[in-house]
Amino acid sequence: MKNTIKLFEDEKIRVEWDGDKEKWYFSVVDVIAVLTDNDFQGARKYWNKLAQRLREEGNQTVTNCHQLKLLASDGKLRFTDVANTEQILRLVQSIPSKKAEPFKLWLAKVGSERIDEIENPELAIDRAMKTYLAKGYSEKWINQRLKTIEVRKELTDEWRRSGVEDGQEFAILTNEITLAWSGKSIREYKDFKNLKRANLRDNMTNLELVLNMLAEATTAEISKEESPEEFDESLGVARRGGGVAGVARHKIEEELGRTIVSKDNYLDLQKNKKLEKKKIKITEKKND
Repeated sequence: MKNTIKLFEDEKIRVEWDGDKEKWYFSVVDVIAVLTDNDFQGARKYWNKLAQRLREEGNQTVTNCHQLKLLASDGKLRFTDVANTEQILRLVQSIPSKKAEPFKLWLAKVGSERIDEIENPELAIDRAMKTYLAKGYSEKWINQRLKTIEVRKELTDEWRRSGVEDGQEFAILTNEITLAWSGKSIREYKDFKNLKRANLRDNMTNLELVLNMLAEATTAEISKEESPEEFDESLGVARRGGGVAGVARHKIEEELGRTIVSKDNYLDLQKNKKLEKKKIKITEKKND
């Protein structure tokens, strides 16, 4: 893993990837050094004063920051204050700097867009459609993906009704559903596809998406019928719902004679198809 990442044009910020939390962590002092045009010592003093002020204001950004060992200029690993992407963006808003202005404008724009989408959910769908199209996904795949989002929301609404808490409990149940139908935990699935921060569903093939959707839809329906009241009961429902899709997966694999849980992602397959078509055209031209 690279221990630096380019931000703010050509400047480099030390970073560390946390595989368990699936988040990038940035050196706070490095970011401040870039934004304030300070050297390391000046940036560290600036951060100490800023951190004190933020604590006095009750800002949780500082409280939630922690330390990781990062490579220092002397070649040694030293504990360094780090922050995840969300925390860094919050810090940027607290620093008066011309270099920070583009980020502040971007944050304001994103915030305005989200408010508009809450008032008119169709805007969120349109934005998602445009984003996926720009990345190279086909309209057929996008429609399938948007359907999975609808099914997922129905499931999470049902979980909330059953008293399941957002965050860790949602993550546990989702992991159990995935394990039950695919035979892999989410972490194992992402490692299998060589993914880090990327969304697992965005890297699924059509069949993988369909089975994942079947698993979540079945789990939601079972939960509605049985109305589980304890988390352990919802856990059992999640395993059963995922298991239904697991049976379907095995049956499809028997018919196809190959595994469905694939190392490939949809975009890779699309690129390979395009390359194959180009090769065929080139060959046909040579033969002519």
